Amino acid sequence: MAKFDRIHLIVLDSVGIGAAPDAINFFNAGEDDTKSDTLGHIAETAGLNVPHMAKLGLGNIPRSTALATVPAEENPTGYVTKLEEVSLGKDTMTGHWEIMGLNITEPFDTFWDGFPEEILVKIEEFSGRKIIREANKPYSGTAVIDDFGPRQMETGELIVYTSADPVLQIAAHEDIIPLDELYRICEYARSITLERPALLGRIIARPYVGTPGNFTRTANRHDYAVSPFAPTVLDKLNEAGIATYSVGKINDIFNGAGINHDQGHTKSNMHGVDVLIQTMKDPEFVTGFSFTNLVDFDALFGHRRDTAGYRDALQEFDARLPEIMVAMGERDLLLITADHGNDPTYVGTDHTREYIPLLAYSPSLTGSGILPQGHFADISATIAENFGVDKAMIGESFLGSLV
Repeated sequence: MAKFDRIHLIVLDSVGIGAAPDAINFFNAGEDDTKSDTLGHIAETAGLNVPHMAKLGLGNIPRSTALATVPAEENPTGYVTKLEEVSLGKDTMTGHWEIMGLNITEPFDTFWDGFPEEILVKIEEFSGRKIIREANKPYSGTAVIDDFGPRQMETGELIVYTSADPVLQIAAHEDIIPLDELYRICEYARSITLERPALLGRIIARPYVGTPGNFTRTANRHDYAVSPFAPTVLDKLNEAGIATYSVGKINDIFNGAGINHDQGHTKSNMHGVDVLIQTMKDPEFVTGFSFTNLVDFDALFGHRRDTAGYRDALQEFDARLPEIMVAMGERDLLLITADHGNDPTYVGTDHTREYIPLLAYSPSLTGSGILPQGHFADISATIAENFGVDKAMIGESFLGSLV
């Protein structure tokens, strides 16, 4: 019999808690990541008030730096620790895939100088549309449409750009390039970026609307990922007939593998929380696993180096925690973690190689405290043990420590 009927995993995208031991091997605008600390620097420079996560024990996690963060709780209500990444990478897919038990030994490709001409020409020949060469570089998703949206409206060219992630993004005005056409072009781009020298994690369709000076990206974003190279714990659960629910971009990250209930894309962090709570209240969801990603921390505030906005988003999520807990059953387990760092006070706009937090809470738990420090994949190993399935490639369960 499972210890917990349902496990709910929430990824606070990019909420790292201090430089990982190997951060010296990862770089951001020419500097290594050894001084990065997403949560600590936000707390230090902008202040941070997250009483509900603090009560769970967020401030009790052993710090990797001495920078200020939330205060320690004398009598926490949950179990906490920090987890280290094994895989070679600091991007969304690498982090999530490792959380589900994989070890990524070869990182995806990134293109700091833009995509090679060969790729651009192939996309042009397939689509019959030219590509704006000036946009072909790492770019803010909002800045790139502000800079080149007016030109696209006049010429019908494609805006192809990248970011700090191993992604190729295509932005298009919905009135100029219809969604079905944009999606078809992105599907083709996916087909030509499945192996080196251009092995990309995702192709992202980025539709937008509006007029020059007032463009807005829409919720019709679509990610075209590659499937995990080996079975994850999601696959193990699905094969065992156990319900797996995805909220937000989780389905895209795993290319649907192992997910039997996709709750769809979300418009914002708070919409993601709404969908998660709705999912938790679904009378048909009696046993199983839900997996939620809240991407705004990373996309809207980390990459844009908006420290105050990041702080506000953390506090906004914290204020919703009581609602999430009310939706839990007595034998539910809530796990809150991250997938990498993205220190908004750091150089450049890239992710940062950091430890991630882990907060564990259940109404059925009578104890609390600090779990042994482990690795991302320990989360999936714990989920696997709870539901009686095999773990994936790596990970050690901490289920027995939750009492």
